[in-house]
Amino acid sequence: MTATPWEGRRLHFVGIGGAGMQGWALVARELGAQVSGSDREDSPALATLRESGIAAVAGHSASNLPEGDDVEVVYSTAIPDDNPELSGARERGLRAMPRAELLGELTALRQTIAVAGAHGKTTTTSMIAHVLGEAGLDPGYLIGGTLSATGRNAAWGSGPWLVVEADESDRSLLSLETDIAVLTNVELDHHSTYRSEEELREVFREFLAGAPEAVIADERSLLELRGDAPCVAFDPQPVDTSSGRPRFAWRGLEVELAVPGEHNAWNAAAALEAASLAGVSDAEAVRAIGSFSGAGRRFEELGSSRAGARVVDDYAHHPTELEAAIAAARTQGPGRLVAVFQPHLFSRTGELADRFGQALAAADLAIVVDVYPSRESAADFPGVTGELVARAAREAGGTVEWIPSMADAGARLEELLGPEDLCLVMGAGDVRSLGENLVSG
Repeated sequence: MTATPWEGRRLHFVGIGGAGMQGWALVARELGAQVSGSDREDSPALATLRESGIAAVAGHSASNLPEGDDVEVVYSTAIPDDNPELSGARERGLRAMPRAELLGELTALRQTIAVAGAHGKTTTTSMIAHVLGEAGLDPGYLIGGTLSATGRNAAWGSGPWLVVEADESDRSLLSLETDIAVLTNVELDHHSTYRSEEELREVFREFLAGAPEAVIADERSLLELRGDAPCVAFDPQPVDTSSGRPRFAWRGLEVELAVPGEHNAWNAAAALEAASLAGVSDAEAVRAIGSFSGAGRRFEELGSSRAGARVVDDYAHHPTELEAAIAAARTQGPGRLVAVFQPHLFSRTGELADRFGQALAAADLAIVVDVYPSRESAADFPGVTGELVARAAREAGGTVEWIPSMADAGARLEELLGPEDLCLVMGAGDVRSLGENLVSG
């Protein structure tokens, strides 16, 4: 493989500001391609891309497309079919490909470790990349969140391995060329894509069948998805979280993590097994994972509020993830745990409102803001608002306030938070800004 195997390619990314698309654009440039792109509005992500020499503009227009008939247009799942740049590409006869096709091309260039599952993908992928990096293997990686050790969510590296998230939300995991498949768990999360959990399980079964080696959580319902093919089962239990730093035994060695929560012990166990298959020694892997400090938006410390409360941001947007984040926060010993939740997608909120409420009831106080719509429209889901979640939390015995506006929720938190509190801000939308405002205020 040459140092720049994509030299001469011209790639234009529609939706380039998304976490995944941003990373793929950066790696494409590392591989020698000429890269440009656009997103709905300006953002820090676009600023980062521009600093890297990528022409990234705010707003969608056919005029954003570079001239020439050799331009390839890559688009994310958030881009509607009538997007003016996609329409312009088709009119000009340009190749327009979903992000999955490009990711498939990237995985064909390297030995690939692909991490799949409803929960834990970003952290587990980050852990594997961190361990391989600490072991001197200089991996490439494509992650949905920023790797704390490097401040980036993507790099090509110079080593033999590429570590990627395998996303089931749009079935793009089936486009990957995978050497080691990792499966953390299976739970229906994308209700607009899958009609049932069994349909989802079939996709994971196909994903696992395409990999020579697999690392799977030691649960019968997951292991059976691999069939008779060989796999490594992982289970870190028992996990000791009493000190706030999870501990467990692995191959006769004691593992101690710097990131909280029992769920991170499961993520770490998966990462250790994958790193072992990639050639890292047991002792080196345990040493390296102990220095893993986290991934962006995964129990990420933002700082302290004006009153001295600790403010933590987490990407949790499914009931299981809320439960894990709240349990992790409890191991940190706050005087009071205040959870702020922004539901993500009307479809998910309508399906899982009761479970969201049950999860939030475990906090000392929960504040629920309105739904972040992302690619969905409120008109298509009449009656679905964040109030459904707040009502469910109240019915589950929780203390909860329904404050639709994030600005109003921020003002209320300024009144409520004290120096012994931990404020846990959760959601996959733009709720992080609320936490950042609490800290900067």
